Amino acid sequence: MDWYYSPGMRLTSKGQVTIPLDVRRRLDLHPGDEVEFVVTDDGVRVVKSDSAPSRGSRIVERLRGRGDVHLTTDEIMALTRGE
Repeated sequence: MDWYYSPGMRLTSKGQVTIPLDVRRRLDLHPGDEVEFVVTDDGVRVVKSDSAPSRGSRIVERLRGRGDVHLTTDEIMALTRGE
């Protein structure tokens, strides 16, 4: 990734900053994603966390066990195919 500069952000009393939209898009960051702070001699880098579960994994985990349809996979596939 090329070097990127973003205009200064104001730190809130809670220690929070807003990550600019163009930076979130470049890093493919979404609400609920985890980031890591890498401290170097030159400053701090914010990187998307590799250790955190993906957004899709979190959605699947949240929905797991909520289904109330008692069909087999083959029956569901037949319905989606219009059989």
